[in-house]
Amino acid sequence: MFNRVVTSAFIVLSTVAIAGDAFAHAHLKASMPADKSMVAAAPKTLNLSFTETLNLKFSGVEVTGPDKAVVKTGEAALSDKDTGLTVPVLGALPAGDYTVKWHVLSTDGHKTSGSFGFVVKP
Repeated sequence: MFNRVVTSAFIVLSTVAIAGDAFAHAHLKASMPADKSMVAAAPKTLNLSFTETLNLKFSGVEVTGPDKAVVKTGEAALSDKDTGLTVPVLGALPAGDYTVKWHVLSTDGHKTSGSFGFVVKP
């Protein structure tokens, strides 16, 4: 009986610890432009908001446009109490589909990455 209780307690504590680690990662919670949005005017900056504070040195984005052409961006900066990443878009964006691939390192050392897309109307 005692072994069963100890084993059950270990399983519960392990599950809680693993779940806690998963919640410590910086996940994208919002972006401007928003994922799957259609914008009338090409954005001059990209704003990404995360669930954790970020380490700027190891965080960034790559933007690709129509025909998979890489879009030139400026240097990223932290915003929103270091949970936001603001990236200037250099030059004009022609009409078409765009993909933003992001990668971040939260200040607790966890790496995450993902992508979202938007469309610039003709």
